[in-house]
Amino acid sequence: MAIEAKPRFGFTEQPLADMPTVFRSDLCKGKVAVITGAGSGFGQAIACLYARLGADIAIAGRDEERLGKAKAFFESFGGRVLSRKFNIREHPSCEAFIGDIWTEFGRLDVLVNNAGGQFPQAALDFKVKGWNAVIDNNLNGTWYMMQSAARQWVERKAHGNIVNIAADIWRGMPGIAHTAAARAGVIYAAKSVAVEWAPYGIRVNCIAPGCLETTGFAHYPPEGAKTYHEANPMKRPGDAWDVAEACVYLGAESGKFITGEVLTIDGGQQCWGDPWPTGRPEWFKIG
Repeated sequence: MAIEAKPRFGFTEQPLADMPTVFRSDLCKGKVAVITGAGSGFGQAIACLYARLGADIAIAGRDEERLGKAKAFFESFGGRVLSRKFNIREHPSCEAFIGDIWTEFGRLDVLVNNAGGQFPQAALDFKVKGWNAVIDNNLNGTWYMMQSAARQWVERKAHGNIVNIAADIWRGMPGIAHTAAARAGVIYAAKSVAVEWAPYGIRVNCIAPGCLETTGFAHYPPEGAKTYHEANPMKRPGDAWDVAEACVYLGAESGKFITGEVLTIDGGQQCWGDPWPTGRPEWFKIG
């Protein structure tokens, strides 16, 4: 069973199972990695790479059918896969999921907080419900998973790694200001607890993707998605595999002296770029 990465604009249509990787095939053998939101996009690519590198994985999401297909795909690489449907906005569910992982596998090595989401909209039009939904999903849900994992590591006197998928917030994110606020909160919460939790052997880092092409591009209007191809000096989007390999790098021994850091993967967008998820307003058009 093959799950393929087929972005809207055809940057890569290579199946995830065949994507080349710089890592040796048994790098994560004997390890356990948790990936939230693993049914699609970045999460699917991250979970696929960990499974290909020999890890047992635990995945979580809200779409049971999508999770079932993903579970079968990841199991095809030979490792064990624990799958749970729940909402990361619910703190007790996060704690229960982390507990189940220790029961099932007897260890937890890497937590990748990927689950999240947003919608493009002018900030003046945000409703209270929409704002709260994005903050609750992207900030609070990520925090619940971080704290739940850390408490177990501390209680069991085990070391651990957390990698949060945030966003390229450095110049603001007009058109999705709600997620900019949430992701900035994740980054600075991570930097704070990276210090607090260092005595326990817990490393905490973030990845800040810029315009990386996934099926999520379909959620943006064409005039918005078009700007993603002009948003960095490389003048093309990256892909989910760029994020997957970065997760492994940070979570493996290659990242053993890295904590409290943000790895920005954006083709130089933070230095030069102008993405507009809602489409570039007339006021900001050039020429």
